[in-house]
This record gives sequence, C-alpha cells and structure tokens, in this order.
Amino acid sequence: MIAEAGLAALWLAAAMAALQLLLAANVVRLGRPSGSGSPLPFRGGVGVGEVSPSPSPVVSPHPNPSPEPKAALGQREGLSQQFARAIRPVAIAQGALVALAMLCLILVFARSDMSVRLVVENSHSAKPMLYKLAGAWGNHEGSMLLWVTILGLAGAAVAVFERRLDQRTLSATIGAQALIAIGFYAFLLIASNPFARVFPAPADGNGLNPLLQDPGLAFHPPTLYIGYVGISVAFSFAVGALVTREVGPAFARAMRPWVLGAWIFLTLGITAGSYWAYYELGWGGWWFWDPVENASLMPWLAATALLHSVSVLATRDGLRAWTIMLAVVAFSMSMIGTFLVRSGILTSVHAFAVDPERGAFILALLAIYIGGALALFALRVGTVRQGNVFAPLSREGALVVNNLLLSVILGIVLIGTLYPIAAAAFGVQLSVGKPFFDKTTGPVALALMVFMGAGPLLRWRRDTASALLKRMTWPVAGFGAALIMLVPFAWGIGVLPLLGLALAAGLAVASVAPLWGRNLRRTPLFTWGMVVAHLGIAVSLAGMACDSAFTKETLVVAKIGEPHAVGPYWVRLKGLRPVIGPNWSAIAADLSITRGQDGAPFILSPQARYFSDPPTSTTESAIATKLDGQLYTVLGKPDPGGGYQLRLWWKPFVTFIWLGGAMVALGGALSLLGRIRRGRVRVAEEHEA
Repeated sequence: MIAEAGLAALWLAAAMAALQLLLAANVVRLGRPSGSGSPLPFRGGVGVGEVSPSPSPVVSPHPNPSPEPKAALGQREGLSQQFARAIRPVAIAQGALVALAMLCLILVFARSDMSVRLVVENSHSAKPMLYKLAGAWGNHEGSMLLWVTILGLAGAAVAVFERRLDQRTLSATIGAQALIAIGFYAFLLIASNPFARVFPAPADGNGLNPLLQDPGLAFHPPTLYIGYVGISVAFSFAVGALVTREVGPAFARAMRPWVLGAWIFLTLGITAGSYWAYYELGWGGWWFWDPVENASLMPWLAATALLHSVSVLATRDGLRAWTIMLAVVAFSMSMIGTFLVRSGILTSVHAFAVDPERGAFILALLAIYIGGALALFALRVGTVRQGNVFAPLSREGALVVNNLLLSVILGIVLIGTLYPIAAAAFGVQLSVGKPFFDKTTGPVALALMVFMGAGPLLRWRRDTASALLKRMTWPVAGFGAALIMLVPFAWGIGVLPLLGLALAAGLAVASVAPLWGRNLRRTPLFTWGMVVAHLGIAVSLAGMACDSAFTKETLVVAKIGEPHAVGPYWVRLKGLRPVIGPNWSAIAADLSITRGQDGAPFILSPQARYFSDPPTSTTESAIATKLDGQLYTVLGKPDPGGGYQLRLWWKPFVTFIWLGGAMVALGGALSLLGRIRRGRVRVAEEHEA
C-alpha cells in the first residue's frame, strides 16, 4: 500500500500544480495593470531578510485611455485578492503532497519491497541501509521524483515567505513555478512511473551500480538538484517580472537569496562530485570534461554571472536586461543538463540511460521550456526600462566584462558538449575531450581572474585609471613576486600553469584588499563573504595549476619487497590479502610507504573489489593526504610475469582544489547570512520608528 499511497500523492500534487497555475493566471489577468496605478500589495509583513519596498508608480507602455468604472474595478480587485489568497495554501499542499510521494519511495527502498519494479532494478536486500536509501534517487525515475519534490517544496517556500513583491508579480512567479512542475509531473505519471509494480515479485533485486555505492554519491545528487531548483525559482521570478513589467530592484531583492542559495549548492555539488570522481574512479584526475560533468558546470557558470548581475540590480538599479537574460540562460542550462543526464544519449557513470521514448519526452519538455523562456524574453525585453548608467571604468563595468568572459566559457563548454552529439545524429563519430577544453577555456579563465581581482577594487558608477592602478599595486606585486619565484621551475611545466600560479598569488592579494583600512569587527558579513569566495577561487586556481605542473605518475609491476619511487616517496608491496565487505569481496594490497629512504613508514591498502549484484569489478584507491599534497595509489590486475600492476601518483597541493571550492561555498553562505541579517536590522529599525 505504500507504493499506491505514493502514486496517489503524486497525482494529487500534479492536480495542485495545475490549480496553482490556474489561480496565478487569474490573478495576473484580473489584477490592476502596472500602468493604471499602484500594484496590489500582499498584506502581512515582510519576507525573511528584506524590507518591503514602497511600490513606485510605473508609466505603462500601453496606457488605458478609458478608465474602468470604480465598481467594476473594485470587483476585479476583490476577485484578484481572493485568488491570490488561495494560491498560498495550494502551493503548500503541492509541496507537502510531492514530499509525501518521495517519502513513500524512500520507504519502499528501505523495506526492500521487491514488488516495486524500481526497487528490483536498483536495490538488493544485502545492501547497507545508506545505499538502500540512496537507491531511491540513484536511478532515473527516483532522481526525477527528487527533482520535482525539491521544486514543489521550493514553490511552497516562495508562497510562504515572500512578501517583497506586489501581488501580480508574486502570483506570476508562483504560476511559472507550477508550470515547470506540471511538465515533470506529466513525465513521471505518463512515461516514468516510480511506483510501478512487478508481478510476480522476485526474491531479490539487481542491486545499485557499485560505483554509486559511496557515501559521497548518496548526498551528491540532492545537493545538485537543490541548486538546479534554486535556478528554476530565480527563473520564475524573472518570468513574473517580465509578465507584469516590474523588472527593478524589488524584484532583484526577492530573487537574490534564491540565486545565492542555488549557487552555494551547485558549488558544493560540483566540488563534491569532482572529489568523488577523483578518488572513486581510480584514474587520478579531478575533472575529465565528461558531458555529465559539463552539464553541472554550465548552470554554475550562468548562475555565477547571474549572481553578480542581480546584486547590481538590487543595490544599484543597473544591469536590468542582463539579469533577466542570465536568469533565462541559467534555467536553460539546467534544463539542458537534465536532458543530457536523463535522455539516454550519453554513456556515463553519472547518467541514467533510458529508452528513446522517454528521451523524446524530455526533449519535448526541453523545447517547450527553453523555447518559451527565450520567446518571452524576446517579446518583453523591450519593456525593460534602462537602469542607472555607469562608466566603462567602474565596478559595474568590470562585472559586465566578467559576465562576458563567463558567457564565453559557457559557450565553449556548451558547443564542446553538444557538438559530438549533433555530429552523431548525422552518422559522424567524433570526440571532444580534455585537450580541447583545456586549451580553449584556459586562456579565457585566466583573463577572468584578472578582472575578478580588479573588480572589487573599483568604485561604483565611475572611477579613474590612476586610482585603480594605485589600488592594484600590491596585487600586481604579488603576481610579479610569484612569477619571479616560479622562473626556476618554468622549464617543462607549461605557460598556462605558470601564469595560473602567478595569477593565483595576485588574486589572493586582491581578494583581501577590500578589507584594508576597515574596522574588521564592523565589516558587513556579506563583504566577508565576497572576500572568502574570491580567495577560494585563488586557492582552487593554485591547486589546479600545481596539479597540472608538478604531478608525478608511475606505472609499475610490483613484486613483494621491491621499492618503487614516485615523487618524494618510496613504495614497497608487503603482501596481498582477501577482504570481505557487506556486499562485496576484494583483494587488498598492503603498501609500505616512506618519504625518502629513511622516513617513517606508513601503510596504504588499495583494493580490487568484486560485487556480485550486479556482477561488477571496481578499483578502490588508497590516498595519503599530506600538507603538501596527496599520494594516490591504485591496484591493477595481476601481471603474467608475477606481481601486480600498481599506478602511483604524487600530486602536490592538489587538495587546494577542493579546499578552494569549500571556501567559495562558505563565502556564499556568509553573504547570504549577511543579507538576511541586514534585512532584519532594517525591519527592526522601521518598527522602532
């Protein structure tokens, strides 16, 4: 009965989404147009972290020459208010129902209910409980249900907490969110039912892909999905503002927390996914430019540009068209990522292969959502009034350049990801791999680092070249000093890693420059967030450059007692032993390792594992993390001449890559908390006044 209850909750949630869309459409239709007076406000206070702005009259591009009679206008307003009040409980009900459906799916996995097809195909009774639960979203149907669950809960949160927008704009926003959800509800209920039964029920299931049986992968998909859904909420705000022609600072202040939250979770998801691929797949790399990796990177690039644009619009009333366009682009990238991962056109450990019919359904949703978003932008962008102007040499100007460079990188990644797919449709097989992406995105990314360092040192609106050069003295000195120190190592490491290390030093100095001369105890939390996030980029850049420049790799056939050198370490195979896990067996190689010939020894034990359900062989790397890098070991196959193959890497400062990613996410969290705190202080001051 749990599966039937979940399916019923899913149908009811879809019905609530349709009702939510209908109510929103009526509020927009009946509400007073922007040009006829003040918009209808929502009563009831201020949203979390912001101040409710006083709406200013907006001149309508299509004024009504004959005012509506007061009685008819009052009736319309009354109906609009009734519909608006009804939207909130409907949105909350939709979120609760779809959360109930997801909970039911998790329960059937936890109970190993083998009468549910999805459990049979993706679980096994012998699996540890963590992986039984993760199996609920470690497949196509479950991941789509998780996606729409987070979408429904986010829509409910908007309905409950948002009080900054006028009635029509907020209703249009909630309606856009419902429209997005309806497509995915239709997909789940028509083409991809997660609660389908199987008769007769088998004795046990097939098990989850062993590569996905990892604690990191248990939490990685939800993190990314929260990021994707946050982008969809930001897009819904943009749609609401376009529909009602209310693109301005109030709309940006409502959108900004969602963009920032989405960006934080995307950063965490990409960072965690990179480290998972690094230690789990056994190839020693942290980014392969896999199409599914790119599917998560593209929304992050767009969200990064959107975050900076929406901040300018919220605080300086600039970059209005940029903000709307980037919201559309970010949402489009999240939809393209959804299509790439779930359509079955990709073969990847990250992707869920499905049949062509379901892929066509997703492609149709992709065309409707992205096509509709672009069409709406094209139709309404002319109604977006110009915001405050600024000089090219200003902080706003630097942000525009940053957005352009991020867009160039996004375009390169998008073309490099989709071109082989398009070529395959015409019978041409080709591959676009790591060398292409490194050579094309690398120089653009380095140019981006320069503007990232200079941007926070510029003044808003207008600045002078002499003043900027004076403020850039120490960052340029940091760049120059690092470059001089690296000259002895320049031979053989390549131009891009050399420039990357030098720019990382300069960017690190520039990142902390906004704190110079400030009272640090009185510095706003969101300023600290900017500093920490930019410093995290510098740390990640240094880690990437060090990994590219100084990594040492050795492939050997190891026999017991023989020493093998990699970087500063000596590795000796002590012996092999069997290991039995909860649902796997393995051969472990005990490696005795010393730093230099006379260092204190320690043991690493990489494994070659075998899973019986489903039958799969995997490698489990063993990694020693030190202050100056990581020693990475992988056990290969037995050699016909005796001994075992070993792959050994020494990766200096590679951990800086993920340390920097964590710092970037921390900086985003500090900025979000700072904005919330400032909003609450303003609300308290208003109430005291």
